[in-house]
This record gives sequence, C-alpha cells and structure tokens, in this order.
Amino acid sequence: MAGARYEGFFPGRALLDAYGNGGFRFAEMSHRGSIICLPSGIWAWPPVTAADIDAKSLRRAMDEAPEIEMLLIGTGDVHVPLPMPLRETLKASGLRVDIMATGAAARTYNVLLSDQRKVAAALIAVENAR
Repeated sequence: MAGARYEGFFPGRALLDAYGNGGFRFAEMSHRGSIICLPSGIWAWPPVTAADIDAKSLRRAMDEAPEIEMLLIGTGDVHVPLPMPLRETLKASGLRVDIMATGAAARTYNVLLSDQRKVAAALIAVENAR
C-alpha cells in the first residue's frame, strides 16, 4: 500500500477548532466520528475505542511516515496504552508516537502545528470536551 493515493476528506493541514459531541470542527467544517490528521489531509478514521486501533487503521500514517515528525494518538476520554507489538510496528515504520487522551492530543496537535512542526494526529471522537 506504500505510495497509494487516497481521496482526501479535507486536503492539507488545519487546526482543530473544537472537539467533543462525538466529533471535531476544523476549517469551517465539522465531522462526526474519529479523524486522522496527516500531511495529506484530514480523514475520517474508523476506530471508536482504543481497542479498535491497530496497524490497519494506522496504515495511512505509516505510509506518510517520512513526512511526520510525531504522531499523536488520542485514545478517547482517557489515556489507554497501545499494545507493545503495535508500538513496535509503528516504530519500525519510522513513526515516533505519543499516546494520550483525545483532548490532550488535540490541544498538543494544535500547538505543534502552529509551531510549523511535522505533526500528525489520530483522534478517537469523544462526547465531552474537557
């Protein structure tokens, strides 16, 4: 799948204006559900819980690893560690990963993106913003 072209949900990078109510707002748009923010764009992302996060769901991030300095993974309302085999797979693909609750990941993403860093984020939607 390396080098695959995808139809983008939102092309390019954008700050996250809000999260909660089961989705996200960015670039004068809103999306219900989880998202993955990559150099190529912001995409709908299938995981609903941290248990749904696997190598298949992070394939796009691994494909874009050379363009990503840090991948933030928001695991929902609370921080949930990823299984070691998945962490090793992400590391082998060249991704440096930081895992935290979605709210913290969304805020960190905005700060790093504002600083012109090569950041990406995979964020599970939450109901309540904190």
